[in-house]
Amino acid sequence: MNQKLLKLENLLRFHIVCRQLHSLCQRRTLAQWRHMFSSAYPVWTAQLYARPWQTDALIRAALSQHRLLVTKKEERSQKSQLSSRKSKKEVEVWIGMTVEELARAMEKDIDYIYESLMNTAVDIDSLEADSHLDEVWIKEVIKMAGMKLKWSKLKQEKVRENKDAVKRPQADPALLTPKFPVVTIMGHVDHGKTTLLDKLRKTQVAAMEAGGITQHIGAFLVSLPSGEKITFLDTPGHAAFSAMRARGAQVTDIVILVVAADDGVMKQTVESIQHAKDAQVPIVLAINKCDKPEADPEKVKKELLAYDVVCEDYGGDVQAVHVSALTGDNMMALAEATVALAEMLELKADPTGPVEGTVIESFTDKGRGPVTTAIIQRGTLRKGSILVAGKSWAKVRLMFDENGKTINEAYPSMPVGIVGWRDLPSAGDEILEVESEPRARQVVDWRKYEQEQEKNKESLKLIEEKRKEHQEAHRKAREKYGTLHWKERSLIKYKEKKQQQPLKLKERVERESNVLPIIIKGDVDGSVEALLDIMDTYDASHECELELVHFGVGDISENDVNLAETFHGVIYGFNVNAANVIQQSAAKKGVKIKLHKIIYRLIEDLQEELSSRLPCNVEEHVIGEASILATFSITEGKKKVPVAGCRVQKGQLEKQKKFKLIRNGHVLWKGSLISLKHHKDDISVSKTGMDCGLSLDEEKIEFKVGDDIVCYEEKEVVAKTSWDPGF
Repeated sequence: MNQKLLKLENLLRFHIVCRQLHSLCQRRTLAQWRHMFSSAYPVWTAQLYARPWQTDALIRAALSQHRLLVTKKEERSQKSQLSSRKSKKEVEVWIGMTVEELARAMEKDIDYIYESLMNTAVDIDSLEADSHLDEVWIKEVIKMAGMKLKWSKLKQEKVRENKDAVKRPQADPALLTPKFPVVTIMGHVDHGKTTLLDKLRKTQVAAMEAGGITQHIGAFLVSLPSGEKITFLDTPGHAAFSAMRARGAQVTDIVILVVAADDGVMKQTVESIQHAKDAQVPIVLAINKCDKPEADPEKVKKELLAYDVVCEDYGGDVQAVHVSALTGDNMMALAEATVALAEMLELKADPTGPVEGTVIESFTDKGRGPVTTAIIQRGTLRKGSILVAGKSWAKVRLMFDENGKTINEAYPSMPVGIVGWRDLPSAGDEILEVESEPRARQVVDWRKYEQEQEKNKESLKLIEEKRKEHQEAHRKAREKYGTLHWKERSLIKYKEKKQQQPLKLKERVERESNVLPIIIKGDVDGSVEALLDIMDTYDASHECELELVHFGVGDISENDVNLAETFHGVIYGFNVNAANVIQQSAAKKGVKIKLHKIIYRLIEDLQEELSSRLPCNVEEHVIGEASILATFSITEGKKKVPVAGCRVQKGQLEKQKKFKLIRNGHVLWKGSLISLKHHKDDISVSKTGMDCGLSLDEEKIEFKVGDDIVCYEEKEVVAKTSWDPGF
């Protein structure tokens, strides 16, 4: 500012000097003229001699005023700059920021972020508070808010200390004590696994099972006459329960592979062998149904050779016992073979210290709440113990055996029912004992945090993929519109926008009819798991989309009905109940509740429901066929109508039905007849062997000798879904 004022002052001084020199020149000139004009023009002469100090005073005043104005203006500009700097808030952001984090950084609410992104390419409906925002949209929001962007270094989150519970180190061999074996019975469906177990237990489990097939893992402790004890796990043989069989193989010491002598090696037999090999568990072969006349045990042994199951008869190490679960033949021999193998394995466990085990099954009981069936693998479980499994924990309130009898302690290899869980753990979860309830909560919180971190990583990966897709789409759009005139570009964009307009009511109904929302409820966690595994095989989304709205364990509730009403879905229940009040509520709301006791019946019902959503197929049923023997034309008014002279070769031609013209195997025309005559008489039907003349509703079609005329009718046939769940 000072330099500007100095320049201005110098210019003004220069101007004053020039004025003074000019006035001096004027005075000399006027001095020569004074004698001539002084008497005649006295006033004018006085004005010419004006004093220069008056001009200097005015200039000084103007200069001081100008200096004052410039100073004030500069102060005002500085203040405005300072105020603008103060008003432009700096927001610190980072890559992968969520909606909630951005709102917090900007000191705004979440709705403000949504409003800012309203007119962008972001799908607002799918945006949640914890959704990660792309770099472009973060910049857009801050720009619209008039704030300043500041990229922070990678967000350094506090590294949380790992608070997870882990297994103890291997125990000192000196502390180990013998334990009885855990034996899993595996094999194909209907090969007699449960009947075999009934004979060993002297109970009737099979009689209580729906459809005669096992649909749960059953854990039973069997005491043999010799005094030996064996824990048996009875796994389902049905194709739907692959995960249950795998879980049974992971917690067992020995696998009894049951194969029917009259049926041989089947699909689930092979799968069971693979599960046993994956878990590195020895196999005892039980060839069942040897009492049948068509039984061929040797054939079974030979078939198993192809799967590296070599029996002792063929030089291998697998014991093979010929049994009949129905008559009880050789059952003790099977038990003795199992005990002998267990002795060879020298099975031992540590009964001291914190408990370790595995959840075999979990379900919700009306009176008891969440309940689990577990196998204890280490330590001794007592009432009051604090347990952690997955993302749930429990203070043991009650323990019971497979017969429902209350027990006080559970040792290694014992199956036990546990009551006291806060939430329902998943089947297959590892059970660990911790010292206190706060420690249990700490472990569960850590596991939930870990799961959330994994979910965030997956979300970031998806965001990156979506970002790349958007960039590619933007690049293609630029290439597409880059060479076009602005009018053509505007027209194409208008057409595209028109196509993206909301669907009309009729179109919306048609689209919704091709979606089947379902809710699945099961009696135990394993059943729901099996059903979800079957849903994963669904591959007919191009016909009808299968949408899983909700799944859970327990009886059908009012919330399930409300969900089904909202999504126009169907509720499927497996081995669960729906109270009368619930069923009445569902009937009022138009919600279907479908309850089943057998898993494949439920899947068949689901297939029928999917098929009902598909549009009917139109099938053509041929009524008659005729060959063209001659062609000619007749005059009707001023028009010439082509006529085909035909002979009916098969069936009959009915004038009211539909027709098609075929030449060299290609259909040239489909439509109706305008006339069908025999000689000169109009007829409605021409039977096999009759000659007739006919004309079509399409005048431009030209007949040729040798063409075929086919009479047919269309019938609507209910479509069937192409989905095959594999059983």
